[in-house]
Order: sequence, then C-alpha cells, then structure tokens
Amino acid sequence: MTIFEVSVPATTANIGPGFDCLGAALTLYNHFEFSLADRLTITASGEGADKVERDETNLVYRAIAKFYQHIDRPIPTIAFHTDTKIPLSRGLGSSATAIVGGIVGANLLAGSPLERLELLDLAIAMEGHPDNVAPAMLGGCQLMASNQAGGWEYCDLQWHESIGLVVAIPDFELSTAKAREVLPKKFSMHDAVFNASHLALLSHGIQTGNVNWLKAGLQDRLHQNYRQSLIKGMAEVQAAAIAAGAYGLVISGAGPTLLSLAPMGTIEAVAQAMSQAWQAIGVNAVTKCLAIAKDGTTFKTR
Repeated sequence: MTIFEVSVPATTANIGPGFDCLGAALTLYNHFEFSLADRLTITASGEGADKVERDETNLVYRAIAKFYQHIDRPIPTIAFHTDTKIPLSRGLGSSATAIVGGIVGANLLAGSPLERLELLDLAIAMEGHPDNVAPAMLGGCQLMASNQAGGWEYCDLQWHESIGLVVAIPDFELSTAKAREVLPKKFSMHDAVFNASHLALLSHGIQTGNVNWLKAGLQDRLHQNYRQSLIKGMAEVQAAAIAAGAYGLVISGAGPTLLSLAPMGTIEAVAQAMSQAWQAIGVNAVTKCLAIAKDGTTFKTR
C-alpha cells in the first residue's frame, strides 16, 4: 500500500502593515499521511488531536473533496492521519496547513494531475485570501497581490539572514472570526497611505536587514490597534521584547500569538523577555525561536 507523507509549515500572516497580503512560512510543521482504503478513516495525534473531526466535516477532508470536485472525479475512499505540531486558533496558520495538506495529498492520490500553482489557486479559493496558504505552499516570505486577470502574483521576499524570529504562543485561543469582527469597515485615506508606505519599507527591510527600515516598517494602522484589546498583555509583551533588543513586535495572523523580529544574536533574550512579561500578568506562554521555512510544503512516498 502506497502512503503519501505531506509536511506543511506553520505561517505568520498580516505581518505588521501587510494585512491579508504578507506572510511567511515558519519551521514548525503539521504532518499528514494519505492512502487509499476500504473505508473513510481519519486519525490524529499531537497538539489538539482531540478536537479533530473524524468525519466528512474535517477540514482536510473538505479540501480533498474540493480538489476532486475541481478535477471532476469521484472522491476515492481514503485513510489519512494528522500529526499536529501547530497549535489551533493561535494565529499560526493551522487551518491553512489542513487546506494545503488536503489538497496536496489529494493531488498525490490522483496521480498529480495539477501543478503547484494550480493547487495554490484551489487553496486560496477555500481559504478566502492568500497570506497564509501561499507561504504554506511555496515557503519563504511571500508578498501577494491580485493581477489584472483576477489571479495572483507572488513576490518571494528573500529574508535577510540577520533577522531572527520569535513567536510567543499564549495559553488561550482567539478565533479569526472574532478578530475580524473588531475591525472597522472603513479607514481614512491617511491610514491607507500610512500602511502602503510602511509595507513598502518593511519589504525592503526584510530583504536588506536595514535596522531603521525594519523598526519603522513594522508599524500598522489597519488591524493591530483594534485587535490588541483581544490579546491580554500585548502592550507589556511588546515593550519587553523591544527592551530586550527586538526591532518590533506584531500580531501573528489574527492572534493571539505574538511575533518579534530581532537580530539573530538577541532572539533568546527576546524570547525570555516575552515569556516573562506574559507570566507577570498571569498568562502562560510558550516561546519558540524559529526560522523561515524556505521549501514550503514537501512530500514523500513510502
């Protein structure tokens, strides 16, 4: 029996001013195994395994169904296993890994009729926007924008080797839906110009490691100020991270995980400072010093 193993990295999206258009793949992975079977079998292990649906409502299975509908073939009877290392509802792209993993796994089971960018289009159609699924599929740091034909353009920003990443994952969840509810429906021209200019600056800072561009470029006026009220202690954690040497701190995805960009030589100190700041107000958090996952989704056969 052929088993396809698919590994999909975590992602951090909405980086600073990059709301719904800038995301990066991180070296933390969910793993999936797919095979043909006599009956639908869904198993899970790892982080949040007890919350994984074991029927056709499972997000991985819905992604598989989306793929087979797209290629106009019946869904085969399959078995798949999810080994989760990425915590659920924490702003690290766990749902994106399920969508990408399911679509890639389905493509492998079907004999690989679609190319990677075709699979990515399917994933975006399911997710609704590209800033999580694109880096999960392609790897690296991706800046995405729609083109004149209604499709997407992907700009792979080469992450400068001097920039380290620290995530602090608190012991509470925050749903994307709730995080979007607090956002206003309209923004001022001033705020729109602010974010456009700072996103351009951040993009250059990421690629060059320019300290001043990174510090200034991480500022945002479209989402973070509104979501900060949903993340207990964010101001304290931000101040602690910057005092320990970070360029700045942003919300990872919709939160509540917080992401710091910092010089490589300071990331351990930044991680400790973030953890201690949260602990001081009664929030337990796990910190991880991560790198950019350059390869994105990978797979092998056994």
